[in-house]
Amino acid sequence: MESTSTSNNNNPSSPSSGGGAGEEIQRSPGEITLASWGDRFLAWLVDFILVSIGLAVLFALVSIPFWFNYYGDMERVFRDTGSLSYIISSLGFLAYWTYFESTTGQSIGKRLLKIKTTDMGGGKIDNKSAIIEGFGKAFLLPIDVALGWIFTNNKRQRIFNRISNTIVIKLKPKELTAAESVRYTKD
Repeated sequence: MESTSTSNNNNPSSPSSGGGAGEEIQRSPGEITLASWGDRFLAWLVDFILVSIGLAVLFALVSIPFWFNYYGDMERVFRDTGSLSYIISSLGFLAYWTYFESTTGQSIGKRLLKIKTTDMGGGKIDNKSAIIEGFGKAFLLPIDVALGWIFTNNKRQRIFNRISNTIVIKLKPKELTAAESVRYTKD
């Protein structure tokens, strides 16, 4: 008798954490793989570029009326608005990170690098934690990271990760588990 074992990917009762693209959180007993600072930086850079492009388009569309009112004197527009563009940009980044990290735990950059923001046990974070964690990235990232490195712990947390009780983990390919395996035999 010949037997083979294969994964049943169509099993509707199989557990899934919604990590996306066949990924799930590594759930070995008591072991979570933390994302490296390099992966986290690259994910942030991807997000920064994407959101900056979106905000630039938005600002260009909003500024069209100013082109006619301040024709030839755009420097005055920037002087008159002061730090308003920084505040609006930071709020845009905060909204982006809060939405993605409270819904899936992954921004677009994190999804590309297969990392995810979770609570300390590897579970989904709530809206409050997502806002706190996102605030540090949107408004105070250099300070947040510098203080996180200076007062680092073994969980690679920025200061606002500590305040929100979140960590960033590396996702692993979904491993074959006993509940997901089906044994086929031939007679």
